[in-house]
Amino acid sequence: MCLTVAAAAAGVAAAADLTGAGATFPYPLYAQWADSYKKLTGVGLNYQSIGSGGGIAQIKAQTVDFGASDAPLTKADLDAAGLVQFPMIVGGVVPVVNLEGIAPGALKLSAALLADIYLGGVKKWNDPAIAALNPGLALPARDITVVHRADGSGTTWIFTNYLDKVSPAWHGKVGCGKEVAWPAGVGGKGNEGVAAYVQRIKGSVGYVEYAYALQNKLTHILLENHAGKFVAPTQASFQAAAAGADWSAAPGLYLVLTDQPGDASWPITGASFVLIHREQRDASRAKSLLDFFAWCFAEGDAAASNLDYVPMPDDVVALVETVWRSEVKSAGSAVWK
Repeated sequence: MCLTVAAAAAGVAAAADLTGAGATFPYPLYAQWADSYKKLTGVGLNYQSIGSGGGIAQIKAQTVDFGASDAPLTKADLDAAGLVQFPMIVGGVVPVVNLEGIAPGALKLSAALLADIYLGGVKKWNDPAIAALNPGLALPARDITVVHRADGSGTTWIFTNYLDKVSPAWHGKVGCGKEVAWPAGVGGKGNEGVAAYVQRIKGSVGYVEYAYALQNKLTHILLENHAGKFVAPTQASFQAAAAGADWSAAPGLYLVLTDQPGDASWPITGASFVLIHREQRDASRAKSLLDFFAWCFAEGDAAASNLDYVPMPDDVVALVETVWRSEVKSAGSAVWK
């Protein structure tokens, strides 16, 4: 999917438009931010929602002003590519199901059961292990169809990072990555593709960023967290998972928020990151880009909350601006002052 907020306003040159590519996870929010910013400033944004793998590849190739990824790069990887990263929002990856007669939040799954389903070991919805967790729930004798991403995906990275932490079997057989060798299921492209498959296939289970679950009216589950509590995906449960994050102690702002402690924490929580080059070829364009992100931090919290993302706290925004001042330069001079 490609978001184009074109330079339609009179007197605005197309060359002023900013370009980005990558994660589908934050796309609904980036679309709203871009639309509002365009109306306010005349500066447009062309954002290609192609998945985190594509976003990382495009920023490394310098074909866009910024890349977006839900899978953070390590400090070593950033240094090797001459990149800087910073988080824009926190959100939740949510397992969703297509089961007739099952209401949102009615089905409970443990961490181990979710992993076993995605490993292909649990094949029916009325499996005794699922039934034992859900007494009184009319589970159908229907085959489970696993839906996963077909493209290089930061959402997949967050999801498999979680399974890798909670399931020794998953760790041994599959592991964590933007693309993995899925033991079972069918693949959809982008969060949009996974949501569409789950809508169409009865008996399916997939994973999407929460905004896609809401927008497509998909049925979420209750998932067991690190504290052994079954919790629902909400902005509050994402915030609870992020509450203990110490960004100031994270080299390269590399921080993973899956399987966090706390009774109220949603276990598959993650941040979505922006990647830009440390050395900018065009100082004016780079300043325009950072102006946009600064506006998102300052004025975009309401839009983020409306879509159930968690805005970055003020102390994290201040830390990000410190990184901009110290690391983002053009011809030896700081771009952000």
